[in-house]
Amino acid sequence: MSRIDTTTPVLVVYRGGIGALSVARTLGRLGVRVYLVYDGETPLRHSRYWKKTYAWNFDASDEESLAFLLRVGEEIGGRPLLLTLVDSIAVFIERHAARLKERFVFPLADEPVVERLANKWDMFALAKQHAIPTPETAFPQTREDVLAFARTAQFPVIMKGADPMLPRAAAKEILEDAQALLSAYDKASQDGPANCILQEYIPGTAESVWMCNAYFGDRSECKAIFPGKKLRQVSSTGIASLAVCAPNAKVAEQTRRFMQAVGYRGCVGIGWRYDARDGQYKVLDVNARVSGVFRLFRPTNGMDVVRICYLDLTGQPVPQTRLAAGRKWMLEQDFESALAEVRAGRLSIWGWIRSLIGVREAHWFAFDDPAPFIAWLRPRVRAIRERRRAAPAPA
Repeated sequence: MSRIDTTTPVLVVYRGGIGALSVARTLGRLGVRVYLVYDGETPLRHSRYWKKTYAWNFDASDEESLAFLLRVGEEIGGRPLLLTLVDSIAVFIERHAARLKERFVFPLADEPVVERLANKWDMFALAKQHAIPTPETAFPQTREDVLAFARTAQFPVIMKGADPMLPRAAAKEILEDAQALLSAYDKASQDGPANCILQEYIPGTAESVWMCNAYFGDRSECKAIFPGKKLRQVSSTGIASLAVCAPNAKVAEQTRRFMQAVGYRGCVGIGWRYDARDGQYKVLDVNARVSGVFRLFRPTNGMDVVRICYLDLTGQPVPQTRLAAGRKWMLEQDFESALAEVRAGRLSIWGWIRSLIGVREAHWFAFDDPAPFIAWLRPRVRAIRERRRAAPAPA
């Protein structure tokens, strides 16, 4: 392809999660000036690919946060691209799009859709409306609703936060029986109305969970789509710690159909789970922003969804891409996940070693940008040393 024009800068807004570091690296390696607004101390701010970083506390009012971002945009100059990997920030951008458009460039649907996709109950309703398979879900408003649900529910069930923009979102957890469900609901509602949904549990291992990253252009046309699946995850309901690119026509087709039906624009990452009981792939979550694991889906020509987004929003041609089947990506916490599997007897040492064949990229470590990995590793080494010092001496 022709040489990329990298004169347009990019501002990434970070508030927890993973993936912002990968945005700095994938665009910084092209020569793009990438800036960071971060909330809370984080090792990723040490990357050599950030042109400049800005600290900000998004617990401030929307008006204060909006004024801060506009000031940063003015300092950067021009009209930077605005990206995030956080649901709450994606919703914030959509809510204040009219003001932010004065200074920044970012994907925006004709009708508000990011907030509906981030809200787990609204996302379920949208999936039902557009005939997209999804686990059955309930949205209890009272303890009596939970009791009624428990009388007919098939356990285990999953509780998860409903609206990321409201306080006290319930932590995601698997509940084995009615007593555990009631206890979890009581805890979630002790300071006010519970911000949670209850969802059907689909049995299966991490390998039954599929992911799909895609980019949709100005008319919701699909300019890139990449399926893959988890191999391990950081917990029973957590993010992928080891994943692989793999073709899946059904997951790709459902992703494309769902996002085009709601008029979505921009980068998206969708989680699907294969239900062996009826042979369907059912949507679990829609991350209506850049996915934290988008670098798993680096295709054969290197044009991941963030690079494609950059080309599209800066008016440059987007090349055709092809899935790099078999490519693996690893989050460094996978060593802890794999060790837990070994101790539980579900994974052998040789199986662990074989599973790492094909890993082409890790999240924290990069030869050309080692500082974030060192900053991430340092407190973990310190914690190990402290545990050893605190351990009782052998008799």
